Amino acid sequence: MPLAFCGSENHSAAYRVDQGVLNNGCFVDALNVVPHVFLLFITFPILFIGWGSQSSKVHIHHSTWLHFPGHNLRWILTFMLLFVLVCEIAEGILSDGVTESRHLHLYMPAGMAFMAAVTSVVYYHNIETSNFPKLLIALLVYWTLAFITKTIKFVKFSDHAIGFSQLRFCLTGLLVILYGMLLLVEVNVIRVRRYIFFKTPREVKPPEDLQDLGVRFLQPFVNLLSKGTYWWMNAFIKTAHKKPIDLRAIGKLPIAMRALTNYQRLCEAFDAQVRKDVQGTQGARAIWQALSHAFGRRLVLSSTFRILADLLGFAGPLCIFGIVDHLGKENDVFQPKTQFLGVYFVSSQEFLANAYVLAVLLFLALLLQRTFLQASYYVAIETGINLRGAIQTKIYNKIMHLSTSNLSMGEMTAGQICNLVAIDTNQLMWFFFLCPNLWAMPVQIIVGVILLYYILGVSALIGAAVIILLAPVQYFVATKLSQAQRSTLEYSNERLKQTNEMLRGIKLLKLYAWENIFRTRVETTRRKEMTSLRAFAIYTSISIFMNTAIPIAAVLITFVGHVSFFKEADFSPSVAFASLSLFHILVTPLFLLSSVVRSTVKALVSVQKLSEFLSSAEIHEEQCAPHEPTPQGPASKYQAVEEGLPSLHSSQPSGSSPPNHPQPLKVVNRKRPAREDCRGLTGPLQSLVPSADGDADNCCVQEGKPENIHTGKWLPFCSLLGGGTHLMKIMGGYFTWTPDGIPTLSNITIRIPRGQLTMIVGQVGCGKSSLLLAALGEMQKVSGAVFWSSSLPDSETGEDPSPERETATDLDIRKRGPVAYASQKPWLLNATVEENIIFESPFNKQRYKMVIEACSLQPDIDILPHGDQTQIGERGINLSGGQRQRISVARALYQHANVVFLDDPFSALDIHLSDHLMQAGILELLRDDKRTVVLVTHKLQYLPHADWIIAMKDGTIQREGTLKDFQRSECQLFEHWKTLMNRQDQELEKETVTERKATEPPPGLSRAMSSRDGLLQDEEEEEEEAAESEEDDNLSSVLHQRAEIPWRACAKYLSSAGILLLSLLVFSQLLKHMVLVAIDYWLAKWTDSALTLTPAVRNCSLSQECTLDQTVYAMVFTVLCSLGIVLCLVTSVTVEWTGLKVAKRLHRSLLNRIILAPMRFFETTPLGSILNRFSSDCNTIDQHIPSTLECLSRSTLLCVSALAVISYVTPVFLVALLPLAIVCYFIQKYFRVASRDLQQLDDTTQLPLLSHFAETVEGLTTIRAFRYEARFQQKLLEYTDSNNIASLFLTAANRWLEVRMASAIPLYPGPCRGLLIGGWSQSKSTQGPGDEREDRIPDRVDTKASCFPQLWWSS
Repeated sequence: MPLAFCGSENHSAAYRVDQGVLNNGCFVDALNVVPHVFLLFITFPILFIGWGSQSSKVHIHHSTWLHFPGHNLRWILTFMLLFVLVCEIAEGILSDGVTESRHLHLYMPAGMAFMAAVTSVVYYHNIETSNFPKLLIALLVYWTLAFITKTIKFVKFSDHAIGFSQLRFCLTGLLVILYGMLLLVEVNVIRVRRYIFFKTPREVKPPEDLQDLGVRFLQPFVNLLSKGTYWWMNAFIKTAHKKPIDLRAIGKLPIAMRALTNYQRLCEAFDAQVRKDVQGTQGARAIWQALSHAFGRRLVLSSTFRILADLLGFAGPLCIFGIVDHLGKENDVFQPKTQFLGVYFVSSQEFLANAYVLAVLLFLALLLQRTFLQASYYVAIETGINLRGAIQTKIYNKIMHLSTSNLSMGEMTAGQICNLVAIDTNQLMWFFFLCPNLWAMPVQIIVGVILLYYILGVSALIGAAVIILLAPVQYFVATKLSQAQRSTLEYSNERLKQTNEMLRGIKLLKLYAWENIFRTRVETTRRKEMTSLRAFAIYTSISIFMNTAIPIAAVLITFVGHVSFFKEADFSPSVAFASLSLFHILVTPLFLLSSVVRSTVKALVSVQKLSEFLSSAEIHEEQCAPHEPTPQGPASKYQAVEEGLPSLHSSQPSGSSPPNHPQPLKVVNRKRPAREDCRGLTGPLQSLVPSADGDADNCCVQEGKPENIHTGKWLPFCSLLGGGTHLMKIMGGYFTWTPDGIPTLSNITIRIPRGQLTMIVGQVGCGKSSLLLAALGEMQKVSGAVFWSSSLPDSETGEDPSPERETATDLDIRKRGPVAYASQKPWLLNATVEENIIFESPFNKQRYKMVIEACSLQPDIDILPHGDQTQIGERGINLSGGQRQRISVARALYQHANVVFLDDPFSALDIHLSDHLMQAGILELLRDDKRTVVLVTHKLQYLPHADWIIAMKDGTIQREGTLKDFQRSECQLFEHWKTLMNRQDQELEKETVTERKATEPPPGLSRAMSSRDGLLQDEEEEEEEAAESEEDDNLSSVLHQRAEIPWRACAKYLSSAGILLLSLLVFSQLLKHMVLVAIDYWLAKWTDSALTLTPAVRNCSLSQECTLDQTVYAMVFTVLCSLGIVLCLVTSVTVEWTGLKVAKRLHRSLLNRIILAPMRFFETTPLGSILNRFSSDCNTIDQHIPSTLECLSRSTLLCVSALAVISYVTPVFLVALLPLAIVCYFIQKYFRVASRDLQQLDDTTQLPLLSHFAETVEGLTTIRAFRYEARFQQKLLEYTDSNNIASLFLTAANRWLEVRMASAIPLYPGPCRGLLIGGWSQSKSTQGPGDEREDRIPDRVDTKASCFPQLWWSS
């Protein structure tokens, strides 16, 4: 065929220029080629030569830096330009198909424009990442020339009366608009960056994230194409295939995604809500409003992407309908009748009726639909991860302010808090992931019903009515499912609580041989939980059954009704299979309805629990505030007491000099709800400069006239504490653990002298430990006042501050400073011995050795496997009670705090260790260093060392003073103490004599245990431990190994179901899919016969025979569909029953192995890791694996059956299948390695996060006493960010796979089936009855096509 730019026909109008060259269509098209050729010639040398050395990129930190404004708009306009140019090329080819020669000017300019558009975006990307804005002049010239030439062409079309009825006119108008908008974008870059036409160009700096090379998650910074295809992940996936992924490889989170940033955004949302809401909305509603305010915009973006993806999903059925309908007509290509400017133009209707055009549009729509769908998934998951991090941070900050009574009185346990962090925050995250479906489902239903009505007519409303009427049933089942899940959650929480108690006391259980008792207790609760799980499984099986059976029932009723009530209606393959695809798309919202309802109910419950937790009581820290002044005078001392404070009756001993007590002032006690309130204080209230030891955080009360603020005439309250000689004082204090309970401590009036040793003594249970906690603010104060002096001694000299410094410090309203606190029950971190002792403080080797020596820890450290670098358990479970106690005391001794509280540090120590600790630790390291020490003890022999003694009895202060004061005033009490001290001295002498008579230990054996319950390890225990070490190591490795997914674990799961259930499961699944294949095959056969029976080609003489054929087809179709529905019920019940049986057996096996494990396992495995097996892992086995197993088996059989049938019917398909399989193999090969490592990293980073929460709850009192809240909050942010970055990389990797698989398989199985079946059926319909052959096997090509849209959507 002749080939010429303007065509080779004689007397062609394309060569006429008698009316001017601009009125010649071929010349105008040639003129449009000029801008594209110009751009290609200008940019190619720069792209391939100028960027060879990459020397221009040394000025930036990342090649992902997007410098220029309007970046995303430029990419969107370029994509739209490329789509319009593809349509213009197709239109030119169709218009040129009716002539004898080829008119290249109809599609060659569009092809050149397509190449130029691709080149422009590549050129722009290199210019932008290299920050050479002056090279954008080439694009400015190109957009200008392209806009001018397209405008000329559009004007000439208008002059020749070419209007909207011709597609080329519409495409040219769109190109004019797009080129004009791209030109405006280029002008805007010049206006902002000023790289030309301005004297001083504007310099920009890289974002802070890109300046940090540790930030490797680049999704927020890359261009739009890389965002949509996750192209930036290619290097990461390749690197993961070469070496394992760790936290260093994934780097840090961008600032906008960090937990602190999202927490601040959430707090701002709460604050904005408080400012707007005058009525003060509280509870769960307030949390929902704050979450929507903080994260709602990203959720709207995700919902928009999802709606666009759903709308593009309808392109499949429509293209099936058009393509199959087109293939049935005589002419494959339309011949346009209208001729303008010497060429033929096609209309929009003719263009969209072409099968090849529809195939290309289907391919583009599929790619775009998958891109939008993956973008929706990513944005939703990213928002959920950010929300989870913000809520976890808020929960942790709430824990830091949580009242001790909530934890000590059993109202809130560590297990419940861990569930709140591990489960409820994840429930909210997944709700945000499924939330876009709430808006997408109505759109899908409405559009699907409209299209069904367009294709099938009134009969479509029958099937739609079936689906819509069953929606309330779906909702009812989902509601019952949520109720069953809520009931299961209650029993699960109870089981976890019992498991937590069992694991915390596992050593005691093994010593008393109570394993079977506690195991029976847990199994009893588990049986109750299994009862609820049985109801949950029943409703889940009904939900799965309805999701698979509703499409079959709707198709059955619709098609049978269509051929029965509308006998003359069209029932061709195009109608049948397009309707079939639409039904499956219409069922998708109902398939998601149960998941969305369950997720919504879970989220509502989680938010309610979160609201209850956030509204729980907090500790109230004392603050002092300026109040009404009193007349100045010698006796005018300042004190702050609560309104209505009872009279103070001090019981000072004779000989002591108690301070004068003036009349109390009535001042409102100010209690702030959050600690952050003080951070906003400015001006003179923050003029205090902390001392080197950090003890400037103390509270004082000032009083004076307002004008005295400027003159500095402020009188210190510290004079009330004895002229700065006392550190702390409690006046008339009544303290309780519960707000409505009886006061535990009554009428407490004490003072703690500064720089001295104060001992608190009394009988067991008299309130000594409670007194320390009351002083630390851990108890709820009913009345009275607690004062902490702000005049601190100098950290080096120990002298009192000068009056000038005292006046300056009085201006600061502060709380008490850090207190080195060693609790009666030792609390240790899951860290090394050294880390437990230094406790986040700077390491000082000399001081560290002194503390080790004072606490006699060196012999114990020597026998540890790695010395002081040995990891110890969460509660020091691999240490004895005495070792734990001494490490806890060593922590208090090592700190630089001026105040040390020691709560009965000798309780787990023998007399020798107690004496050494008292002499070398408390007296030499603390008291001689002028530090204030408060010691609670029962060792009365140390009373002579005390500078001040507080005697307690029955929750009250019996007496306070020096030992001489007690000897003079409390003779009876003193004699009682003397008797006890003599008795203790006699015991000490007896032990000393016994030790002297004892034989010397053999050399080489150090005294490993000096405390009373030391670890006695003899040879028998060592042999037993060696025998059990192998099993123990295997058990620990199973808990921590995530590197591979062993097939052995899958086999273990399936074998736990039993041979009978497993056989029934496999057989029912195979039989169900065979029936579904038969349904599709029979439908293809039916539609082929329906075409033969149409009036146009009907050859039967009697109409009764034709009707008989329809009835037979309908009856067989009904039987097959009914059998398929029954098998759907059988498979759904079988898979859930299998899951129940497996869950029961695996939990029993797990419980037995854990409770019978040796103690070494519990010493080396964190408690949070073990609890995670009983919580999240058991929850996955109980509720998620059965439905996942059903989905996996269904999807696998769908793919296998479709590929097998298509390959059998069309062997040529194997030629295309082989390279496709190779591509998919390599994609999966690289993805599996990265996904495996990222999944492992996601799990391993979650365990430290949960353990940190558990540790914080256990040691909350110690953390608050040390004032280490900020340090532990920083560790939480690090753990949270580590877990979130792993989750985000895992999400990006999943999206990377989805995009590439969608690109590797451009046609999803539904349209592929429609094309094959429709084409074959149409070819058969053109044959007469005598032409029919027996080889009707190709009709089976439609096998499984009707099920593939569901598979496609479920992916």
